[in-house]
Amino acid sequence: MSELKKRVLLALIAAPLFLGVVWMGGWSFKIMMTAVALIIQWEMACMFDQGEYRPSRPFMYAIGIWVMLLPHIPYNYLIGLGLFLMLILTEIVRGADRSYNSLVTTIFCGLYAPIGILTLILLRGWFFDEPLAGFILTVSVIMMVWGNDVFAYFIGKNFGKHLLAPKISPKKTWEGFGGGVLGAFAGLLIVWLAAPEFTIPFMLMLPAVVLVSIFGPIGDLAASKLKRMYDTKDSSNILPGHGGFFDRFDALLLAAPAVFLYVDVLRISGLI
Repeated sequence: MSELKKRVLLALIAAPLFLGVVWMGGWSFKIMMTAVALIIQWEMACMFDQGEYRPSRPFMYAIGIWVMLLPHIPYNYLIGLGLFLMLILTEIVRGADRSYNSLVTTIFCGLYAPIGILTLILLRGWFFDEPLAGFILTVSVIMMVWGNDVFAYFIGKNFGKHLLAPKISPKKTWEGFGGGVLGAFAGLLIVWLAAPEFTIPFMLMLPAVVLVSIFGPIGDLAASKLKRMYDTKDSSNILPGHGGFFDRFDALLLAAPAVFLYVDVLRISGLI
């Protein structure tokens, strides 16, 4: 079976299942997304293990779990401070074979994916009392990211001439970036037409299109840069035809925090 057929087949199976769990919300969604975050951490650590700055996996996972549980645990700042002090003490005491670069790598792998995944979970259940509103908001972000990715790929492939970041990803173009903006808008429009009772007015969601179109590709480029550092095509081979979870969620890891920040500003300002 060709790689394209594998990609399409897995997408046809996985996308409805994923959206089904998003619809269920609650702990079902939280547990699934926590598992995704931990898998992405493992994939990132495997890439860093190929170099000399290997993260401390116990602390990496501990930081990730702490981040994912922030809304649910009491005295979370005390736990975070304790983790930080223990990490510094352990890394320094372990001796000369561990560098400060490994310390930074541990913190990076511990925070990057969990923060992005946590904001997606918060978008699902943080802002609105009505569960349907949180579902619509979360799906709108997912659809904008998917639309951005699909339009950017096809428009960039067929019309792309001006490279966006040639040293990091030689196939990404400014034409594809523009197509991605249209794709993000199309994703939002589909959700708005399917759910006109959306709590946030359509015009107020338009800046989210811009945020997704900027931070989604940046997340993609960040993953591409990491893989290029270690001469790796995919973060893993867990998903046939798609690579790893990091490959599938790279754009969402930065797009979700950007939209979360924007929606929280709307909430604080009283616009929603």
